[in-house]
Amino acid sequence: MMVGLRALTSRGRSFLASGVAALLMALLLGEHDLLRIGVLIMSLPLLAALVVARTRYRLSCARRLDPPRREVGGEATVTLRLENVTRLPTGLLLIEDTVPYALGARPRFVLDRVESKGVREIDYRVRSDLRGRYTIGPLSVRITDPFGLVELTRAFTISDTLVVTPQVVALPHVRLSGEWTGGGDSRTRSVAAAGDDDVAPREYRQGDDLRRVHWRSTARHGELMVRREEQQWQSRGALLLDTRRHAHRGEGPRSSFEVAVSAAASIGLHLAREGLGVRLVTDQGPEHLSETGVSWSLLDTLAVVRNSPARSLELGINALRQGGGDGLIVAVLGAIEPEEARELAKVRHGGATGVAVLLDVEGWEAREYGSAVRRQAVEAVLAGSGWRIVTLPAGASLATVWPSAGVKTRFAVGGAA
Repeated sequence: MMVGLRALTSRGRSFLASGVAALLMALLLGEHDLLRIGVLIMSLPLLAALVVARTRYRLSCARRLDPPRREVGGEATVTLRLENVTRLPTGLLLIEDTVPYALGARPRFVLDRVESKGVREIDYRVRSDLRGRYTIGPLSVRITDPFGLVELTRAFTISDTLVVTPQVVALPHVRLSGEWTGGGDSRTRSVAAAGDDDVAPREYRQGDDLRRVHWRSTARHGELMVRREEQQWQSRGALLLDTRRHAHRGEGPRSSFEVAVSAAASIGLHLAREGLGVRLVTDQGPEHLSETGVSWSLLDTLAVVRNSPARSLELGINALRQGGGDGLIVAVLGAIEPEEARELAKVRHGGATGVAVLLDVEGWEAREYGSAVRRQAVEAVLAGSGWRIVTLPAGASLATVWPSAGVKTRFAVGGAA
């Protein structure tokens, strides 16, 4: 009841004050009719406060995001499910959901009445042009009586997270040779040298599957022999993303940094769908990706990556060296110096394939003096060490220049879309 009294609106306080004044005047003047009027006027806000206060903690709320991950520029649908779990119908409900500014204005709805055990579902859409992880909620409900005398606000505790991922571009298939290392499960390579007759058998052990018995070897050795288990193999690749603030140009969604993040997401998903195990490295060092669902883990990580204040690629290059066993290295780079290119070039070992996606960052701003010469020097250093070069100009689509990654010439510079 005290909560309800504290929630009186200006109208409710006015009614209460008028009722008290009428009671006092009725007692002073001895007017019984005025006394009845005063009691009636004063009882209205008190009864409204009692009813609204009883309704306050008997509402349940659930929220559903469809989908919980959405690409930049795409819309997601938020469904609110509000249930009245009491035996009393509610009064007027004013609903407002908490939404970050990047997703648009806060949605507000009005429900006239929710009957006993009644359920209402409300849909609204959110959209963002900025990557990120956004918290939606909690929901606040303002409960009022039909006369507008009492207004209670209840904030639910539940909230949900919408992940806005970078834009992903479908890339054409390009043959990228690389080493094969053990530990994966996407592809298998039999230990047999050539055909079933040359399979490398071993002695039968307790618990071995009888379906793996190799009868030809059993007859030859005079004891039960089984085929060796197949070993799992998976090609491994490393993806380096240059996030240094000074290496990029432009601001907002169209900056070279956002284009670099989108390129890294597109390449990472493309390689994962090709069956490669991908690890992500930035100039800050390695990023942890989940062993299962690497595609979603990569997108979730890139959704929140930000510019770094680092001035050097040293940490990222060291992380590439420490990983080891990468048959493919793809580096998405902003403006780098020839000295940094020389250090990066050394990471590619004998049988590995190195692909450098160089953003033509001068296209995002007025051309800087000497920038074109510096970029050509970087290309010459990397290409001279066996790297394949893909140049991504401002306004170009990665899909149009990605085929250059399959060219093994000295220079493989892509053009604009």
